Amino acid sequence: MSIKKIVLTLACDDGKGVIAAVGGSIAEQGGNIIESGQYVDPDNNRFFMRVCFQVDEAVTLNDLNSCFEPVASRYGMEWQFHDMAVKPRVMIMVSQLGHCLNDLLYRNSIQQLPMELVSIVSNHETYRRRAEHEDVAFVHMPITPDNKPEQEAKLLQLIEAQQVDLVILARYMQVLSDDLCRELSGKVINIHHSFLPSFKGARPYHQAHKRGVKLIGATAHYVTADLDEGPIIEQDVQRVDHAASADAMVAIGRDTECQVLAKAVKLHLEHRILLNEDRTVIFH
Repeated sequence: MSIKKIVLTLACDDGKGVIAAVGGSIAEQGGNIIESGQYVDPDNNRFFMRVCFQVDEAVTLNDLNSCFEPVASRYGMEWQFHDMAVKPRVMIMVSQLGHCLNDLLYRNSIQQLPMELVSIVSNHETYRRRAEHEDVAFVHMPITPDNKPEQEAKLLQLIEAQQVDLVILARYMQVLSDDLCRELSGKVINIHHSFLPSFKGARPYHQAHKRGVKLIGATAHYVTADLDEGPIIEQDVQRVDHAASADAMVAIGRDTECQVLAKAVKLHLEHRILLNEDRTVIFH
């Protein structure tokens, strides 16, 4: 028998019988649960669940949705089924710092990230040859204060035309407009150092070095209209001491950014992240 792997993600107000109802619906379609995680937020009594199960290849997502609809309606669920054989379509955006881009390209080349990379977009030409080497479409979109609305409109058209499921800002050094952030809510992941709000602007690692910082960190989060304040997905830190030069801190910071971004992207691609207001629930 040919089988496929499906992931169900859901959220609803907590109540008796939710887990049993979910399991019963999956069993009704001949599904076999192989992974399950659930969490209740005590602050808002909100229930979150991710279930991975195997089912016969002949069972479609429409079949699963139709069977699950009465359960979802009974508990007021927000839910979605994901066929794990279908890889999310991804666009990477980058400016002139290429460490995160190169890391993602390598991980993608060894199939560590379950995604279909459809394009690399940049406001500079710096990584055109790198994209061409990977046989990935490269789109140059220079940004100025005068053409930003026009370029963002073109970007949104490109995202729609390429049916992009996720946009990764791999050190893309342009602030997305509030309207674009709202249009792409939950579909854009950004990475930055964790010195904010202490060290803003240019050369943050040099600012941190001057102040004798002992922890270097990185934060990956969903992009919202509130700059660098979207729901956090992943963070990490590395300790440094007085002997670390500014250049060494930059190198450590870049490595940390790469690792944190890759972890966040993988969690998203595997449908392990559920939004809980301004926070995330993550089933590892």
